[in-house]
Amino acid sequence: MVRIVLALLIGISLCSACQAQNDTIPAPVKGKHRHKFNIYRVDSLTKAVHNPHKATLYSTFFPGLGQIYNRKYWKVPIVWAAVGIPVYTYFNNKSWYQKCQFAISLYDTYAALGLPIPQDSLDMVDPKLQGFMNAEQEPSLRTYRNEFRKNQDYSVLFFLLFWGLNIVDATVDAHLMNFDISNQLTMHLQPPSTPATLPGPMGTGMGLSLVFDFHKPRKNYRTFAP
Repeated sequence: MVRIVLALLIGISLCSACQAQNDTIPAPVKGKHRHKFNIYRVDSLTKAVHNPHKATLYSTFFPGLGQIYNRKYWKVPIVWAAVGIPVYTYFNNKSWYQKCQFAISLYDTYAALGLPIPQDSLDMVDPKLQGFMNAEQEPSLRTYRNEFRKNQDYSVLFFLLFWGLNIVDATVDAHLMNFDISNQLTMHLQPPSTPATLPGPMGTGMGLSLVFDFHKPRKNYRTFAP
């Protein structure tokens, strides 16, 4: 059942990404050189394909699906391990908690009656816990029961923590895929137009300038030969 649900979710995400690519290609821009090149907008296409909102929803519904949508496939095993280990420890601690609780209830019942525990009832207790079914070891059995219950609660907290980190990671990756790293950034370093003159015997030297370019947002275009 889990494999079927996983396959359906992955298929839906892949179909959504392909549909977004097919629906967001704009028409060629008419201009002076329309007979030589077809010019397409790249920024709107990129944002449509890598949508942070979709990555967030996918990772919320199923851990790792947002990483698949962002094409960060190497992160998927890490996400599944981070979420799966707390799930395993939760059910393991829950199982031992119930075994200890059953053994304690059985011991308290016969201790209240002042009778020894029959062998057929003792066989119902886990073999690893049967050595604690006496007056000397019974406090240790209660200590183990409390530890398993505490570890069970910690497993839930770690599961929620890693689930949230999985969502944050997918969202941040989707935003960074639209991050502008072109040469038209507002702030950049460039060499000075004239050599800097240093005081004293050092004379003329070289340097760098930190330039802030205040302009309206530019649209990035890419040309394609017909």
